[in-house]
Amino acid sequence: MKRRRGSLLPRKNCMRYFIAAAGILLADQLVKAAVRAALPLGGAVAVLGNFFRITYIRNNGAAWGILSGMRGFLMVFPLVMTVLIVVFLLKNRQMHWLGKLSLTMIAAGGIGNFIDRIVFGYVTDMFSFSLFPPVFNVADIAVTVGCGLLMIFVFRGEKLSQKRG
Repeated sequence: MKRRRGSLLPRKNCMRYFIAAAGILLADQLVKAAVRAALPLGGAVAVLGNFFRITYIRNNGAAWGILSGMRGFLMVFPLVMTVLIVVFLLKNRQMHWLGKLSLTMIAAGGIGNFIDRIVFGYVTDMFSFSLFPPVFNVADIAVTVGCGLLMIFVFRGEKLSQKRG
């Protein structure tokens, strides 16, 4: 099947980013489901003593509990951002892979927490480190790493693009 110039149909090489997003979403939802099934609310299991624990909490805010109580905003914002990211990625297929990966991770993490808010009215968080007080989840990790990669891409993007060809 021939693709029209400017068409929004994904190319074969774009599929790897959709697969990466699906993998992040699947991992996020499976870990959250396992924690909800295995632990009571507030329950914890020591993995590395007090340094790292799996702790089941419900987060009504965004990452690390910020914007708690702003459910409407937290429902609309990730949805709008995800749509914008997907459209941007589909229109900018020639972007360096690091830019694509970073945006994919941000969108997938946003969708993972969005699913929780739709289904449960809160986000399930579970990873707890003694050195870092907020409890977080796989989706939060994807968004945070994606933002870090996006910063690298923005600051080094021109040089990265030059290495392509």
